[in-house]
Amino acid sequence: MQIIKIDHSLCTQSYACVRTCPVKAIVARTDGKPVVNHDRCIGCGSCLSVCGSNAVSHLSELDKAIELLASDNKVAAVVDPTISGEFPDIQDYRKFVEMIRKLGFEYVSEISFGVDLVARKYKELLENFKGKYYMAANCPSLVSFVEKYYPELTDNLAPIVTPMTATAKVVRKAFGSDIKVVCFGPCLSAKHEASLFDDDGRVDAVLTFRELRLLFERFNIKESKVEYSDFDPPIGNLGSLYPLPGGIVYAAEISTDLLKGSTISASGKENMQQAVEEFSQNTENIKKHFSLFYDQGCLMGPGTTDRSHKFLRRSMVVAYANKRLKDFDPARWEKDMKRFSSLDLSRTFVKDDQRLPVPSQDRIEEILKSLGKDLEDRASCSACGHKSCRDFAISISQGLSKPEMCQTFSLKSKNDYIKTLKNNNEKLKKQTEGLQELEKALKTENQKIKQETETISALLQNLPSAAVIVDDKLKIIESNQSFIKVLGEDAEMINEVIPGLVGADLKTLLPYPIYNLFTYVLENDENVVGKDVNHGDSLLNISVYSLKPNKIVGGVFRDMYVAEVRQEEIINRVTEVIDENLKMVQNIAFLLGEGASTTEKMLNSIIETYQKIQKP
Repeated sequence: MQIIKIDHSLCTQSYACVRTCPVKAIVARTDGKPVVNHDRCIGCGSCLSVCGSNAVSHLSELDKAIELLASDNKVAAVVDPTISGEFPDIQDYRKFVEMIRKLGFEYVSEISFGVDLVARKYKELLENFKGKYYMAANCPSLVSFVEKYYPELTDNLAPIVTPMTATAKVVRKAFGSDIKVVCFGPCLSAKHEASLFDDDGRVDAVLTFRELRLLFERFNIKESKVEYSDFDPPIGNLGSLYPLPGGIVYAAEISTDLLKGSTISASGKENMQQAVEEFSQNTENIKKHFSLFYDQGCLMGPGTTDRSHKFLRRSMVVAYANKRLKDFDPARWEKDMKRFSSLDLSRTFVKDDQRLPVPSQDRIEEILKSLGKDLEDRASCSACGHKSCRDFAISISQGLSKPEMCQTFSLKSKNDYIKTLKNNNEKLKKQTEGLQELEKALKTENQKIKQETETISALLQNLPSAAVIVDDKLKIIESNQSFIKVLGEDAEMINEVIPGLVGADLKTLLPYPIYNLFTYVLENDENVVGKDVNHGDSLLNISVYSLKPNKIVGGVFRDMYVAEVRQEEIINRVTEVIDENLKMVQNIAFLLGEGASTTEKMLNSIIETYQKIQKP
């Protein structure tokens, strides 16, 4: 099931969603846009709260619920007790219940009774302890996390359904097996959980509290327009505390005594992950059962409207539970518990291993060095979304992260490049100042050389192919506008400051497969002719030619996809065109080295060559 969606038209590529995902189910494509790997996703919803551009959304079953209400079926609403923290604007929960009825629901039940049933099953499981420790399976995100990333622990998940599923079973036994069930709650992963059951525990649609508010708005249902109405029985007891961390343990009346208690409760993304890891590694030493939730119990679930004021929400849940317990009928509750005790609340789990191979230590070190992370420079700031620089390097190797997600690497790369350009400019400035006296003495000759250079540069700029000349350190000597366009917008901006990108490092402008061709020619003095390389949306035909052995090389790039060049011309004449361009670059380099004495001859040669190319 695809719970999370990303609208690329709204995405600003901040990678906030990539960083926050606890299982790295969101990865950046080669074009930089983040995409969701739905097989890895656990439906926790962390990405929703960090996206500042509202590009991340979730699966909505709003229309499905409306269709159910418009059908001839009787529909029951089951409501998570988190309503007390979600709807403080509704003064009395009985008004809230009637508002739901006005939507067209025949029955409105609170999940708290389902919590009580499940809690009793947990108490029985723990009281019949036979040496095996369990993790409570009430949080669907936790269950998915274990199934996908700790599949060896699936046997340690308590084989008991969630309160939502248990409540669906109660509703069908109480009101009829053919009834449709819609759940309102704070959880996104419950949408996936609902798809797992097709028996009496099935939930036909799961809506978040935000979606419930949209229903109220669509049908213009307001508190001031309705009367009081209470939940349909059976009524829950301590299950009203379920939204709180440890609430179900309290409802089960399981001892939380620090010395004698058998259960540890934890909630929140980091705590849940750490708890599962420690359960995996140290169960025999900890010797406790774990009750874990991803989102502070259900109190701060991603389906809530305002994920803030955690402690205010907590106090509202407690106040709501106390209010419900004032009129609590223990005898009726026990009778209902006995009546529904025969329901099958068992379940199984499926191993769905999504773990990726861990690279070798040598590969990890190689990536860390490429990030500029020496042994003394691995601060592990976690800004990338990983606990350590090592984990980040592993994620890069697995294709789940990009180096640019490291803030220090990104800033250092940009700052170093800017610093390099500034230093080059300063050096050029000092050289210019130092040569001013010499320039006066050689003014006439230099003026002539300048004119020749401008002529050659203008010719280079008018070449139809992209061309660049670099030295033995891959520093650019000369390039044309076609080459700068191949590099993209960033290079065009730099070109405005440094025309022709003179002095720029080719390694910072082109990917390794391309600049390595220049390195090869420099080292081996062997030309590379007609090499096809994919670059972005272009197919480049690249030739690199040695102009001065081991000192200067020139490259010619031709985009094989340009609209102006028909396909048959590319196929029939690409070799001829490349050869002619290489001769031009070679002749240009010769002119630069030998001076103005052969300028006229070379220009005529270039003109004749291009006249030959332009002939039909």
